[in-house]
Amino acid sequence: MLNRRHFLMSLLTVAAAEAISPAISFAEATAKGQKRRIPWSNWSGSQSCLPEFRTAPATVAELQEIITSATGVVRPVGSGHSFSALVPTDDVLISLGRLSGLISHDAEKLQATLYGGTRLGAIGQPLEDIGQAMINMPDIDQQSLAGCLATATHGTGAGIGCMPTTVKGLELVTANGDILQCSDDENPEIFQAAKVSMGALGVVTKATIQNEAPYRLKRETVWREFDEIMEVAESMADNNRNFEFYYIPFTGMGWTDVHNYTNEPIASTDRLDTNDGANDLKLARDLLSWSPALRELILSTYMKTIDDEVVIESSWKNYASDRNVRFNEMEYHLPRENGLKALKEIREVLENNFPEVFFPFECRYVKSDDIWMSPFYQRETFSIAVHRFFEEDYQDFFKAIEPILKKYHGRPHWGKLNTLTAQDFSKLYPKWNEFKAIRKELDPNGKFLNPYLKSLFV
Repeated sequence: MLNRRHFLMSLLTVAAAEAISPAISFAEATAKGQKRRIPWSNWSGSQSCLPEFRTAPATVAELQEIITSATGVVRPVGSGHSFSALVPTDDVLISLGRLSGLISHDAEKLQATLYGGTRLGAIGQPLEDIGQAMINMPDIDQQSLAGCLATATHGTGAGIGCMPTTVKGLELVTANGDILQCSDDENPEIFQAAKVSMGALGVVTKATIQNEAPYRLKRETVWREFDEIMEVAESMADNNRNFEFYYIPFTGMGWTDVHNYTNEPIASTDRLDTNDGANDLKLARDLLSWSPALRELILSTYMKTIDDEVVIESSWKNYASDRNVRFNEMEYHLPRENGLKALKEIREVLENNFPEVFFPFECRYVKSDDIWMSPFYQRETFSIAVHRFFEEDYQDFFKAIEPILKKYHGRPHWGKLNTLTAQDFSKLYPKWNEFKAIRKELDPNGKFLNPYLKSLFV
């Protein structure tokens, strides 16, 4: 009963937060003191705030009015799948949930313009209907398009860049309410800064993305021993369109996952439920905490009996998987040549000191790019993501792992937990000062800077 009531309260809170009265403007509501203190938290619960006003504009004109009328900090929010402190503010929180959907498309160029609030999971079918498909996608499709661009969200593929590399143009609403159209030809420097901006330059309301013709992928999942994964990872990354792998702590096992183009008919073998799998790993941890060796023996023996999986589907249906077991996450992007070395060290630290950890590590490959604030700027990348169950304290574990990721010159994912300072970031990003200059030009009074972003850019 308590859980059902909590669920009901959550639904009511979200519904209230997404609503905006058409009878009264933001300025009028503020003037009359009709502020709505509705709490916000991210997906894992690690970030939260109680803003004076939460709103969801239905038009760009409404968004402009909200931004120009606000006297405090304004922060845009997507689906709440970032773990770092990009969103929290005591002032104004803006959801782009009502600025969503396909706006237009170019059939010849295979480009489409979408609102920034469009969820990734709602893009695949509309694009397929107009003869297009996204070049790549991450493994969770609940994020908003603008949120993905703001944090350089990525999928995997050694020859494929992060999502912002597909952006051909975007619309940005600035602190004074101006609308800027940005592309390689129009406001090109702002475009380079705004493609990955953490929402610090303004609000991205629209984006034109480069797509390709609809395609089908064959996804093959194979369970392997950790040492075998280390032997084959580099060659598999080079010889498959999309490649990633997972390692499960205290098992000596993991699995590789590849996607490749295919014309084979849609089909699927039996598939394991990853959410059930996470719960099973937690149960094994709880029951066998007294003997990590026995835990590894039982789990590795079981995993060696699991059949390989093959799924053939439309690309957008094959990329993403449901993630219903919540966690907190730290992810760093390392120079590719350092990735496997770092992973081996992390495994050693984990399995010698943190027997309570059970969530898999996720390792992906991403192509370099030239976007100023992209973690993949000018280097081929190996990404390591570590997770901790959301009800458990992640700090000691992440504190022990992060020095290894820093030692190997990692850049953290903008939406994931890290302890880096402005001084640290300035050494990692060659265009750091150029980005700061454009941010100051567009938002001299720091309207879009919450405490975390202010600590980085002021």
